[in-house]
Parts: sequence; structure tokens; C-alpha cells
Amino acid sequence: MGNFQVRTDLALEARESISEADSELRGVRVEEYYLEEEDIQVTKVMIETKNGAKAMGKPIGTYVTMEAPALVEPDEDYHREISECLARELEEMIPDSEKEQSVLVVGLGNREVTADALGPQVVDNLFVTRHIIKTYGKAAYNCSRINTISSIEPGVMAKTGMETAEIIKGVIHETKPDVLIVIDALAARSTRRLNRTIQITNTGIQPGSGVGNHRNALTQESLGVPVIAIGVPTVVDAATIVGDALEKLMGDDSEFDGLKYMGQHRLAFAELNNMYMTGKDIDAVIKRVSFTISEGINIALEKE
Repeated sequence: MGNFQVRTDLALEARESISEADSELRGVRVEEYYLEEEDIQVTKVMIETKNGAKAMGKPIGTYVTMEAPALVEPDEDYHREISECLARELEEMIPDSEKEQSVLVVGLGNREVTADALGPQVVDNLFVTRHIIKTYGKAAYNCSRINTISSIEPGVMAKTGMETAEIIKGVIHETKPDVLIVIDALAARSTRRLNRTIQITNTGIQPGSGVGNHRNALTQESLGVPVIAIGVPTVVDAATIVGDALEKLMGDDSEFDGLKYMGQHRLAFAELNNMYMTGKDIDAVIKRVSFTISEGINIALEKE
């Protein structure tokens, strides 16, 4: 019957499912460091070969995961230290970040669905400059260097009747940005990473992939410009929760695999296939996390 396939968008979790020896053989490098003052664990997963990409189920590229437990806690400064860490990682990821560039920020997701509203809410708090620069020039900001920043919230195909990729291609054709930054909500394998983890990658993103609703991918190959994707896991597959609970109940049996058991009894657990869970305070969390991410982008792209 096969195992239940638990969906995850985090390269870190895909890496954890592969043994250390296998990952080295298959072209996957991992770097880890801990920022004690900020209480942030940073893990960089670098997929360098086609074999590594096949083993991980992810495209070749760099995936930076920031695990920040404090992200879900209320903070008057909206976790400025996490925003600054995000800005540093984002600057390293953006090609030629030291140069003046035109940047298009895309907020993916459905504003009407709280757990999927991360992208639109990040866009709400961005420091957008393109319209001012086009009208008044850099003199309007009294600076020597400033990036031209624009943003778009393309919505979902059920509302627009258009693929997200189609909308963005049209905007790119007209505005000609140098780089795209895409924000979206993700799905996690582990409940402890829910709303506590930020992933940054230079491989682009596939809208809706976290919940199995695959749309056309947003990548450099498909759009013609570098695509940096930022995501936060806001939902977890119901099968994950049930599988973990079964393993805890069978704690005395070290060989028991909860997800394998569910796969063997697939019909009994069939209703879990399309169920995704999130926290009860997700509205407050999304508002807080979206501001933290938007501040990170603002810091990374700020004027000089």
C-alpha cells in the first residue's frame, strides 16, 4: 500500500530524512551555525548536483533556514534582531546586491485565508520607492544610492482566472526588474517549526505546492530574472500530527513507524489527505511575522 507522503517545503526537513553518508554522496552540503544573542539557528543546505536534487526532491541551489523560536512571541519591536539576520542572508542571496537595482517583490497567497495571507501582508508593509523615483529621481530621498522597489499582490487563480506566473511575466515585461523577491506561506513536516522558521532560497518557488495545489513555477528559467523566495511554514499536514501521535503512543516499540502504519491502513486515514492544520492564534502570528519579514526586506534594500 505504501507510506503516507508527508508534504514539506523546507529543504532542512528533506535533508533530515537522508542519512549523513548519503547526503555527502549525493552532492548535498550543509553548514550550520547558532547566533546566541539572537537565539537563531541558521542552516544552509546547498544542493550541488542532479543526484542531490533527485534525492532531496528539490532543485539545485542554496536553501537558508532560520529557526527562531521567539518569532511566535509578542514583541514591541517586532523582532528587529530577526529582521536584521534575515536582511544579511538576503543580501548574500541577491546577485550584485551592492549595486543599485530594480527589485519587484511579489506577495503570493490568498488574503482571505488567514494561514495563506503572509505574502499579501508582507507587501502591505514594504517601503516601495519606484513611483517616487520615476517622478522625482533619487533626490527625493536625499541619498546617493537607492534601489527601485515595486510590489504586486497577484492573488489566486480562483479570483483572477490567470496563472500567477502569467501575471508576473506581464509585470516583468513592462517594469523590467533586475531581481524578483517572492514571499509565500509554506507547509512543514514538524509542528515545532510552525511559524518559527524562515526559509530563503535562490531556486524560486512553485505557488500552492505546500498544499498540493501546484501552479506554474516562478524561477529564473521561466521568468528571465533571478528569483529569491522567502517562506514561512504556517500549516502542517494532518497526517504528520496523527503519525507523530501514533509513534508517541507506541513509544515502547522503537521500530514502530506511525506514517508507515497509516500507509498500510490508507482507507481508514483517507480523510487526512487534504487536511492541513494551523495554530489557533494564526491571525496574530501572521500579522507579526509578516512585519518582521517586510522589515528584513526593507533593511536589505535600504538607501545609502
